[in-house]
Amino acid sequence: MAKLLDKQRYKCALGAMQSVQAIERALPILHSGPGCAQKLSESTGSSGYFSPNIFPCTSINEKDVVFGGVKKLNSTIKNALKVVDADLYVVLTGCIPEIVGDDSSEVVSRFTDGEKPVIYAPTAGFKGNNFKGHEQVIDAIVEQYLEKSETKQKGLVNIWADVPYQDLFWLGNIRELEKLIKEIGLTPNTIFGYKRGIDNINKIPEAEFNLLVSPWVGLGSMKKMERKLGIPYLHYKTLPIGATETSKFLREIGKFAGVADEKIEAVIKEHEDYYYYLIERYADLFLENRVINKQFTVVADAQYTLGITKFLVNDLGLVPAKQFVVDDTPKNYREQIAEEFKNLNYGIEAEVSFETDGYKIHEEIQNHDYHGYPLVLGGYYEKEVTESLKGNFLNVSWPVQDKVVFDSFYVGYAGGIRLIEDIYTVAVSRFN
Repeated sequence: MAKLLDKQRYKCALGAMQSVQAIERALPILHSGPGCAQKLSESTGSSGYFSPNIFPCTSINEKDVVFGGVKKLNSTIKNALKVVDADLYVVLTGCIPEIVGDDSSEVVSRFTDGEKPVIYAPTAGFKGNNFKGHEQVIDAIVEQYLEKSETKQKGLVNIWADVPYQDLFWLGNIRELEKLIKEIGLTPNTIFGYKRGIDNINKIPEAEFNLLVSPWVGLGSMKKMERKLGIPYLHYKTLPIGATETSKFLREIGKFAGVADEKIEAVIKEHEDYYYYLIERYADLFLENRVINKQFTVVADAQYTLGITKFLVNDLGLVPAKQFVVDDTPKNYREQIAEEFKNLNYGIEAEVSFETDGYKIHEEIQNHDYHGYPLVLGGYYEKEVTESLKGNFLNVSWPVQDKVVFDSFYVGYAGGIRLIEDIYTVAVSRFN
């Protein structure tokens, strides 16, 4: 019997066009049906220099299903190179050409000697979601464009986090990670966002190591870079939010990179002193507030569910109810991620469910006794169910429909303060 999947929180692998779009002056070329870009670009802040509305697309139809679409793909790439001024062209395939067997990689190989790089990533929807599509774009850059470098820049670190646009806070988060890395004396290199792009892509092989800040997304790409480019990697599984996790984060990076303990501890002390000064100013609000109950639930991808759970327990002393990871995490990563939910302060452990069906998630939230008002941090889908329980809701994960985010962030010490502000703004508004 067929099953319905209600309120899924991800897109098909072709949604990786947004990862390409996040690389400045990189252009997705879609070998797909005509409606894919429009359906996959429904997120605030996804216009820009190259808007999804003008991505070159083969717009394949029934005739191409019968006779193949490689000629159309060849002409689309050729004309895109003539008409659109970009630094990197990334061909992404949808379901139809993958099903009928179009040899897209062979077509792309005809352009390898051109003035501008053209690469190819197989992103058919049936091969995975946009989290996997994001990895496929990084893999394509590594396998088809980059070459191993015999020289290394001392202190240069490639930083990789989660999926642009899927995470509405991606730009601010990665800029804050850059800032923290700079403060401990290293040089960050990222390829997404303002004034990054092809120049930073070219620097990737010269880095001393890769830093992956993600429970699982991108881990396969790190291993590819280690094999092909000889770049070791540090995998930090938890998005560092707030003082407790960010201080752990800096110490681990410092140890891996060989930064002096005195330097790391000086940076940590400066941030923690100000962080806890702000916390102390609002201690009465935290201790006497009777609106937010101590139990909370997070409904998000693995990155935010794990990062926010650790933050709320370790920094604010709240108690977790069941947490939900909704990014369809591959099964081979789930056990390791579930163990991280047991690695909380005060001996607290959080139960986690890897669930993609919004109906089942809402059913569990409704049936749980929060012993008062629940605090739910999740996608906009959770707003209605939280309101039915008279709880407090904060939209932190996709889909985000009740806020506009330019470059705000939840990473680091400052990001933790912003998250506290957002949570307690919701709480105190109940009195108005």
